[in-house]
Amino acid sequence: MGERRTSRAAARLRPALSALLRLALLMLAVSFVVFALVSLSPIDPVQSNVGQAAYLSMSEAKRAQLAEYWGQGTPLLERYLSWLGDLLRGDLGTSLRFNAPVAEVIANRATSSLALMALSWLAGGAIGLALGLAAGMRRGSLLDRLVKGYCLVLSSTPTFWLALLLLMLFAVRLGWFPVGFSVPIGVSEADVTLADAARHIVLPALTLSLTGVANIALHTREKTIDVLESDYMRFARARGLSRWQAVRRHGLRNLALPALTLQFASISEVFGGSVLVEQVFSYPGLGQAAVTAGLGGDVALLAGIALFSAALVFAGNLVANLLYGVLDPRIGRGADHA
Repeated sequence: MGERRTSRAAARLRPALSALLRLALLMLAVSFVVFALVSLSPIDPVQSNVGQAAYLSMSEAKRAQLAEYWGQGTPLLERYLSWLGDLLRGDLGTSLRFNAPVAEVIANRATSSLALMALSWLAGGAIGLALGLAAGMRRGSLLDRLVKGYCLVLSSTPTFWLALLLLMLFAVRLGWFPVGFSVPIGVSEADVTLADAARHIVLPALTLSLTGVANIALHTREKTIDVLESDYMRFARARGLSRWQAVRRHGLRNLALPALTLQFASISEVFGGSVLVEQVFSYPGLGQAAVTAGLGGDVALLAGIALFSAALVFAGNLVANLLYGVLDPRIGRGADHA
């Protein structure tokens, strides 16, 4: 009996240990790629941070001092191993561009970025699921054609172009929303209200949610059509259920699983889109900090943001796997038997 309990406990711990191992390997790969790309970049961090005029007026000794401060001339492997050793001790390093610890910069910027991404992620997923379900249930109708056209146009629209369009229309021309930033200019942090923050986040979140609708809507539409043509749905309709009642009782679970997969897989796309959106709207988040770090050669900050984003995407995929067992208990039973 004791051996059986031990084997069951080991079987339950095995997926968690496997996930931790995959996360560690992912972090190592992401961080090394960041260091390699920065070392291969033609950007001179000293010149880009002090300015062209100041750089030309400097003495050679001062240039050498600044180059040593920014880590130029140090071999890639040596820089990476030194940074990795500090990381294992819980130190992400110091951002040379912001002159502050990387963990502090990420903490200050993460709140704004996570609020923006969460709002757009939830809105895009809900709208995409609703549009795909409505289009699939009315296949060939005007609504179906409008949804398909809307999704195809959005999927081919660059995020930054859509952001500029919304900015010019709703902020510049109509004046309904502020032009940029996350809080009003000239207002102290203590005086910023929730309404002020909401007005500043509407346009960036709207941009990201609109671009995130297409994949979910089109996939849900095709899956809805397949579900409606299945044998069990024909049997449900033969029992006297309406189309919506049959889909609600017997089809939503089959529609939710693939939509859930796409939605959690889109976290990386939302984060990538937020980089462009934050630049257009001057929104002070992790995306804008990543651009600043990349253009300035701030490898410690860039690596820290890359690790944060990789962990976020990994956590999203892990949550999706856990929710599979909730939405479809057969998956959880299959995993237990395995």
